[in-house]
Parts: sequence; C-alpha cells; structure tokens
Amino acid sequence: MGSLERIRGLVAGEPIDHLPVQPLIMQFAARHAGLDYNDYVTHGRRLAEAQMSMAQAYGIDCLMQCSDPARELIDIAGGDDGSVEWAATGPAIVEERALVRDKQVLSTLRVPDPLAPGRMLDRVESIEIMRTSAGPDTSIVGWVEGPLALGAEMRGLSMVMMDTYEDPGFLDELFDFTSQVARAYWRPQVEAGADTIGMSDAAASMMSPAHYERDIYPAQRRVVEDIKAQRPDVIVRLHMCGRTDDLLPTMKRLPVDIYELDFPVDLARAREVLGPDEVILGNVNTVEEMLTGTPEEVYAAAARCHRICGPDHVVGTGCEVAPETPPENLRALVAYARDHAPTDVPAG
Repeated sequence: MGSLERIRGLVAGEPIDHLPVQPLIMQFAARHAGLDYNDYVTHGRRLAEAQMSMAQAYGIDCLMQCSDPARELIDIAGGDDGSVEWAATGPAIVEERALVRDKQVLSTLRVPDPLAPGRMLDRVESIEIMRTSAGPDTSIVGWVEGPLALGAEMRGLSMVMMDTYEDPGFLDELFDFTSQVARAYWRPQVEAGADTIGMSDAAASMMSPAHYERDIYPAQRRVVEDIKAQRPDVIVRLHMCGRTDDLLPTMKRLPVDIYELDFPVDLARAREVLGPDEVILGNVNTVEEMLTGTPEEVYAAAARCHRICGPDHVVGTGCEVAPETPPENLRALVAYARDHAPTDVPAG
C-alpha cells in the first residue's frame, strides 16, 4: 500500500495496513541533504530532492513543500521589499519594515499569480518534480499560509494584535485579501500533483476564542470551503502552532480532514471536543521527546498519542521536527506507525 492510498484510506474510514506517519519536516530534510537552509527554501528542485531523499531514508509517508513564511509575502510585494531578513535558519519577517505597516498600502496590492515567476511558482514546480519522480502512489502535501499567518507577515504580528481591538474592520479587509491569496494558490499546487493542502495559521493560538471566531475563523472557512467545493477529493490539513485548546470548539466547525495539533494541546480534551471520528495528527513533543528523548521514549509517546486519539490518528509531531533531532528518534516514530494498524490501539 502506498502512502497516498494509506492516508486517503484513513480519512475515508477504510481499512489500511498501518498508521500513516506524517511529521512536519523542513529543516531536518535540508540538513539530511547537506543543504544550507536558505539554499533549500529558494530552490524548488533542491527542496524536492531533499524531501524525497529524507522520506526514503526514514520511511515518512508524505513529501511536502512547506518551508518558510515568506513565499506568498515576497510575491505579493513584487520581490524582496526589505520586510524579509534572510537569516541562517531561513527568511524571517522584520516587523519594523512590514509591507502593510501603513494600512493604506493594502488597497494598492493585488493577489499574485502563482504561476508567474516568483517564489510561489518555485513551490509549484517543486511539487511537479516530486510527483514526476515519486510516482502516483506517494502522498504530496502542498501548503498555503492561513489568513492570519499571512496577514501577520504582511502587517506585523504586534500590529495585527492591536488591530483586533482598535480596527477590526481593517482586519476584515486584510484577512479577505489573504484568504484570496490562499484560494489562488492551492489550485496550481493540486494541478501540479499535490493530493493534500496544508494550511498553517501559526499565530492563531495567541488569539482569544472570541477574536478567533470573529476575525480568523470566517477567513479560514472561506479557504477550506473553496477547496472542498472545487476538489472534494483533496485532503485538507490544518496546522495551528501552540495551545489551541480553547479554540477547538470553533475549529471543529471547519470542514477539514486532518487536525494537526501542537504538543502543548491537551490531546484528550481535543478528542473530546472534536468528537470520535475526526482525524488528529500529532502531537509528540518535538523538544522533550523528539529532540532530547530516547528512541524508547519517542515510541512510548507515539503510543500515548494513539491511545488517546484512537483509530482516527496520524502519527506525527506537534510541530516541526528540529534539525538537530537524533535520526534514531525519527526512526522510532516511524517504527511505531509501521508496527500498528489504526485499530491496534494500546490499552489505557
């Protein structure tokens, strides 16, 4: 059974051979391939080759093009406008030079064409390379920035947080724009060969439940509903960093297929709120277990997550696998998935 059949089978509630294992891997893949991270994020072919080499070496059940928070931003700006600083760990947003620090700038911007020369096209081409090289049986995860994540990259996170109180009307305009960017970007990735679209709204955990429901959820829903209306066969995976426990009652109304939960989330509460049939990915601790733990501790952590989540579960980490993670720990995570069918839930 290939990784694509495996993840589709799990989402559909069909019998599969063993649990899928889909941890979020970016910098670890670059390090595995001996690449500087900026080299990895700026060259789609190198990213694709690193992902394929890493997945083959460790037995990971997907390839993904997720790499950094500045793909869409740089294309919206029409090039590197100074709001992005290229650090050793990849591009970082400089709030003091944010593209939309002046609110008036927003009305001058246009949704970029993902197939025009730029960073978005580079990611689309990386998916084409993965699909051509890996074949039709491999799961490939495309990626879009969520409305809040891209909005914070364009305006600066601190400014967005102030806007939630001082100018929520402007946030509606900003998140309408960023949701339009996501809606323009997912389709070329699917046409290039992605079977899954991940949406990351990293800073949403910093919002109160009321502000999340008022400001962010409607824009997220527009993106997900657009995907499902046009391509119901595409798997949608939602990733929101941090402790999102209090947001779960609203999150569960999103028509996503996989909830990727960070390690601070109380997994038992998440299962209770989301219900017994939603697929949960995660949430092995990327620091205390993956980075500094032993293989035995990682295997036990994966078992704990499976026990709490039940059969509708994808083995994975709470967030990105750190580049310094011991290889034997990643192999232990994969080993747990290989050793267990979804219904082989450990006893409590």
